[in-house]
This record gives sequence, structure tokens and C-alpha cells, in this order.
Amino acid sequence: QVQLVESGGGPVQAGGSLRLSCAASGYTVSSSFMGWFRQAPGKEREGVAGISTRGSTYYADSVKGRFTISKDNAKNTLFLQMNSLKPEDTAMYYCAAHRGSPFFAWDRRAEYSYWGQGTQVTVSS
Repeated sequence: QVQLVESGGGPVQAGGSLRLSCAASGYTVSSSFMGWFRQAPGKEREGVAGISTRGSTYYADSVKGRFTISKDNAKNTLFLQMNSLKPEDTAMYYCAAHRGSPFFAWDRRAEYSYWGQGTQVTVSS
């Protein structure tokens, strides 16, 4: 049984930082492309960042230079370091594991097979 469990969210003031974690069980994060998505109220879920099995990283334009995705294969955990947070970053954040092939785009939700339950990030101005 695959489980992805996010943690690390919470309230933070604009300009602050948070580090999200996604602990995997029943699944090996090193064996698949992993991603972080977010969904704000009334909006569609969007890709935030992705990391390949080899460690190549991908980011949405809105978070480039502020967010960093990484993983610890030994701990089987995915991370998202978020700096210089803005009120528009407020959303539920989800980690996800890509299905593998075919691979068309890192930020297509339909290409991910497993999802966590999400962790809320709220940035106040």
C-alpha cells in the first residue's frame, strides 16, 4: 500500500520560509519522478516543482528562485523548501509520484499515480 504523507505546512508571514516534507511508504522515491502541486480555493491544482530520478529539477515560473525541491533517498522523503513566501502562495500543497511512462510533462496532474493528503500553507501579508 502506497502512502505519501506531507507535513510542514502552517501559517507564515510574507517573506518567511517553510520546509515541506513528504514521507513515502510502500513506494521508493528514488525510483520515480516526484512532484509538488498546490491548489488554492477556487483554483485548479497546479504543478509547483518536480524532480527526476537523477535529480534534475523543474519549477513553475511563479516559484523559480524561491522554492527548491529535493529528496533524501535514504529517508525515502521528498522536500520543498519555500523561501520569500508571498500571499499568493497560500494553498494546499500535495506531493505526488509520477506514473512513469509515458512521460509528457512534469506538471500534468493526470500523469501522477499517487497523491498525499496535502498540507496547508497560509501566507499572510
